Amino acid sequence: MKRTKAQVQLLLGGLFLVLFLFTLQSPAIKQYISAVKGTPVSGSLSEDWMVKLKEFKSQHDVAPIDARIDPIWKAIPGYNGVQVNIEASHKKLKEAGKWDESLIVWEELEPKISLADLKPSPIYKGNPEKPMISFMVNVAWGNEYLPEILKTLEKYGVKSTFFLDGSWANKFPDEARKIKQAGHEIGNHAYSHPDMKTISLNRIRLEITKTNEVIQKELDIRPVLFAPPSGSFDDRVVQMAAQEKMYTILWTLDTVDWRKPAPSEIIRRLSPKLANGSLILMHPTESSMKALPALLEAAKSKGLKVGTVSDLLSSKRVDAIEVKR
Repeated sequence: MKRTKAQVQLLLGGLFLVLFLFTLQSPAIKQYISAVKGTPVSGSLSEDWMVKLKEFKSQHDVAPIDARIDPIWKAIPGYNGVQVNIEASHKKLKEAGKWDESLIVWEELEPKISLADLKPSPIYKGNPEKPMISFMVNVAWGNEYLPEILKTLEKYGVKSTFFLDGSWANKFPDEARKIKQAGHEIGNHAYSHPDMKTISLNRIRLEITKTNEVIQKELDIRPVLFAPPSGSFDDRVVQMAAQEKMYTILWTLDTVDWRKPAPSEIIRRLSPKLANGSLILMHPTESSMKALPALLEAAKSKGLKVGTVSDLLSSKRVDAIEVKR
């Protein structure tokens, strides 16, 4: 039977109406309309999100890691875990009217055992799960290279920890203040650069406390980190630092810049070894000054953040879900 043009248009219109009404029942369309109108999402969609959140949580929650004493690396800091807050996340999703992983609410979980709970022990590195490294700069000389080092750190937007020799800080307080004013952390590097493991207990105490007094006087800072000169220490040194409520800090990687190597040698040797938790020792030398930009670039290319030594030793996460990305 031949239909008129009007009949064909009426039939097509009816089909489009049926298709439109069917489409409106699609969860995605309902979600879109709810978001546009600002109306609550349907109960079924809300339930779907709850199921999806629980599945997401099971896949992405990370347990905290306790601080521990390693037989080789000695004290290793703990690292916070992370978990999805289901209720808070579900509320945000409902308010937005759409599924969006960026709206998921994360909570950090602290370890049961922290670095402060361990017996006094030297620290050579941060937690191997934390994608962060730290440059520790021991300062007893090298004033001429400090401005360029500070300039490089500022250019890359990173902070470091400068361990100051007490006699240096006493002699060059203005230089010490420039380091503080640039926002870097200040640590203690003893007063007269002695071999700490060969001196008396009273001298150990004096080297630490006298340096703290100078730094307190000139910078109004009470250091909580102690780096023994030349890495020389024994248990007496660690115990004495602990009595002063300070951690004894060593290093994971050494520039050995006091030997005046070519900057390219430092870069070649250290760049491949930069890894989670690395503590890198350097001094204000020409070699390290020129190698620093390349080392910072190498860290960036590996997805490693750069922070102070205290940042590295903290159990706080660098990013909520870096382990799962």
